[in-house]
Amino acid sequence: MSDAQITSDMSIGDVMDKYPATDKIFMKYFGNGCFTCPGAKTEDIAFGCTMHGVAVEDIMADLNQAISE
Repeated sequence: MSDAQITSDMSIGDVMDKYPATDKIFMKYFGNGCFTCPGAKTEDIAFGCTMHGVAVEDIMADLNQAISE
C-alpha cells in the first residue's frame, strides 16, 4: 500500500498526470469533461466537486483507494 495521499486542494490535472489510475474515478464523478477541460489543469478537486454537485468525501475515498491498489 502506498503512503501517497490525494487531497482535495490538489489540481485535477496534476492528480491525473501523477496517478493515471484516477482517470476512471474522475470519469465516474465528473464525466468526460475533465479530459478536455482547460480548467482541469488548474482547478482543484474541491472546486470540481462544487461544480459537479459531488460530495468531496465520496470522490476522495475513491481516489485514494485507486492509488493504493
